[in-house]
Amino acid sequence: YGKNTIKFLRLHREGKKHFVKEVEVCAHLRLTSPQEYLEGNNCLVIPTDTIKNIVLVLAKKNGIPSLEEFAIDICNHFMTTFCQVAYVKAYVQEVPWQRLHEDGVPHIHSFICVPDGIRFCEAEQCRNGPLLVFAGIKDLKLMKATQSGFEGFYKNEHTTLPERHDRILCGELFCKWSYGECKDFDFNCIWKKIRECILEAFAGPPDCGEYSPSYQKTVNCIQMLVLSRVSQVQVIEVVLNNTFYNVVDMKNLGLTNDKEVLVPVEAPYGSCACTLGRK
Repeated sequence: YGKNTIKFLRLHREGKKHFVKEVEVCAHLRLTSPQEYLEGNNCLVIPTDTIKNIVLVLAKKNGIPSLEEFAIDICNHFMTTFCQVAYVKAYVQEVPWQRLHEDGVPHIHSFICVPDGIRFCEAEQCRNGPLLVFAGIKDLKLMKATQSGFEGFYKNEHTTLPERHDRILCGELFCKWSYGECKDFDFNCIWKKIRECILEAFAGPPDCGEYSPSYQKTVNCIQMLVLSRVSQVQVIEVVLNNTFYNVVDMKNLGLTNDKEVLVPVEAPYGSCACTLGRK
């Protein structure tokens, strides 16, 4: 049991310069006895309102240097404070605020919410067990207008999809990875590096791109690049929910449409998913 959707903004000041971190937290506990379920005995139950207040107090006292460190703080607090807690899981996701820049100059106290993917993390702790830390990015919408195709696929009497050697590749990406033993990791630096790997593997070189023969191959390229460059990542899961675009037939309007006007296919969506880990 636990408390979902604990939303708050943590404001930090250094002189005139302000820093903001807006997050949503879900904190769940499992107790050493299920007596509250089986017998209606609530003597070990930590109220969900108390869970919420603890999360807010930890944010006030310790700040949020990174989502992962804050999630670990939550796990550590419940494990060290309450002997009846057998398991705790903390999920934290961030609202994507970025500092405003005017003529290249960073503003001291103004921010803009940029929808370029939502950062999240999870920390899990069992009593007498290892601390597990996961991190990721979701709702990251990506598109490349060419250098993508889909050919040579299996065909039978139910196949109506034509082969394409040049199409738009577009999708919403979910990526989640697990760390090994967490030591003195710079979680913020690692997250930024993985995000850069995702964008590079998806798009290819900026002057020419890189051909993608399928959504599946693009997913694998993302995973391989992350594992090759970020040694702290042990297992990486990538889900790419596809958005397809169809060329509008403008013959009745007396126009030739050479893939200049397209409409998205609303449903059903395609989806490719893979989990890849080190040996």
